[in-house]
Amino acid sequence: MCTLCTPTSREYIICYTTHIMNNFSLLLNNLKHKNILGVNPPVFDFAYFDFWAKPLGLLYILEYLRKHENNVSLLDCIYEGRDKPKGFGRYKPQRKQIKKPTPYQHIPRKYYHFGITEEAFEEKLSQIQQPDLILLTSGMTYWYLGVKWCIDRLKKFFPHTPILLGGIYAQLCPEHAQTLGADGVQTEPFLLESPFPALDLYEEPEYGIIMTSRGCPLHCEYCASKKLWPTYRQRSLKEIMREITFQDGISSVKDMAFYDDALLINKERHFYPLCNELQKNFHHLHYHTPNGLHVREIDETCAHYLRETGFKTIRLSLESTDPVIQQASSSKVSDHQYVKAVENLLKAGYTHHDIETYILIGLPEQSYQSVYNAISFVRSLGATVKTAEYSPIPGTVMFEDCAKKFPLLKEEPLYQNNTAYCGYISEDIAPEELQQLKNLAHKGS
Repeated sequence: MCTLCTPTSREYIICYTTHIMNNFSLLLNNLKHKNILGVNPPVFDFAYFDFWAKPLGLLYILEYLRKHENNVSLLDCIYEGRDKPKGFGRYKPQRKQIKKPTPYQHIPRKYYHFGITEEAFEEKLSQIQQPDLILLTSGMTYWYLGVKWCIDRLKKFFPHTPILLGGIYAQLCPEHAQTLGADGVQTEPFLLESPFPALDLYEEPEYGIIMTSRGCPLHCEYCASKKLWPTYRQRSLKEIMREITFQDGISSVKDMAFYDDALLINKERHFYPLCNELQKNFHHLHYHTPNGLHVREIDETCAHYLRETGFKTIRLSLESTDPVIQQASSSKVSDHQYVKAVENLLKAGYTHHDIETYILIGLPEQSYQSVYNAISFVRSLGATVKTAEYSPIPGTVMFEDCAKKFPLLKEEPLYQNNTAYCGYISEDIAPEELQQLKNLAHKGS
C-alpha cells in the first residue's frame, strides 16, 4: 500500500481498497472516528412492491462501524420516498414515470423511478455533513440504473469522498458494477460480525428485519443463495434474541419480517426454541415470511407454532407441480406434501386466504400448461396464488441455460429483469398467455 497516503484521505481508501482486492472487511476494520454515510438507492423498474424490504446488509455494516467509534448516517431512497400505507408497516413508494432504457423500448409498459425524488434527494444531501466514506448498496442486478443515478449525484455533492459499492448486484455482476463510477466494488460477502442492524437510523421504522440463518442448504437451479452465501449457518438463539430485543426497543416497530431462505430447517432445535422465546417475550409483534417457507417442514406441530407465535404472513414455496421443475428445485416439495401443509395450517387456525403460495412463471422450457396446472392445483385447495415471474440470475445453473439462447443476458443486466425476460424475451410463454395465467391466479382473490 502507498505510504504517502494519510489514513484520512480519499487516496488512502482507494489505494487500500485496490491493494486488498476489494476486500471491504479489511478496509472497514481499520476505520475509526470517520463520518460514514450509507445509501440505499431508488429502484428503476416497471413495478416495485414493498415486501418488508430494508437494506439489511448495509444496516449490519453501519452498526459495526458505529460500534468501532465511527459516526454513521443513512439515506434510504425507498424509505424516504414512501407514500401510501399498505398494512403491517409497509408502504407503497412514490413513483415517477421516466424514459425507458433502450433494451426496454419494445416493451409496452410504463417504466418508473420508485422512491425519493431527485429534488428531495439533493435536498437531503445538502443537509448532510461531509462524509469521509460513502457505502452504497444495491439490489437486483437489473436495478443498476438507480445505483448509477445515486453515484452521479453523490459525486456532484461530495466530489472528494470515496464511494464503495456493495450488495447483490455488485456480487453477481462485479465487472459490470465496476463501470458505474464507484471507487471500489465489493464482490464477496462481508465477514463482519455485527450485533444487530442499525434500524434506529430510520426516523420511525414501522417494522424490524431479521435473518436467523445465512444461506440455504438446498441447491435450486434458479436461486443465487449459494453464490451470495456459500456456507449455510444457523445463528444462535442468543444472537437472534439480542437482535430482536434491540429492534423491539424502537417504539414504532410493530412487525418483524424474517429474511431467511430456510427458516424451518432443523426446526426442532432452531425454529421451535425461537418461537418459544418470541411467545414469551415478544407476543405483541406480528411476524412475516416474505421469502417463502419449505412446505415439507410444515407438519401439525410446525403449523401450530406458526399460528401461536403470531406469524401473520405465510408464504409457501411450491414453485411448480411439474416433476422436472420440482427436481430443479432440489425436490424440496411434492404435491402430497403441499396438500398436507395446507391441511395442517387450516387445522392450526389459518384461513385459505392466509395461505399464500409462490408459483414460478417463465422458467426455461416451462410451458403454459405446466404453469396452468400448478395454479389450478393451488386454487383447488382454496389457497391463494402468488405468481413470481422468473428472472435469470447470474451464477445459477438456469442462467447459463438461458444465456445460451440469449447471450445478451451476460452483457446487459437490464435483460435479466423478470418483466422483460419472462414476458418479452423468453419464447416459451407468449405475453398474452402470461397475462392469462396472472388472471387465473388472481381470480377471486
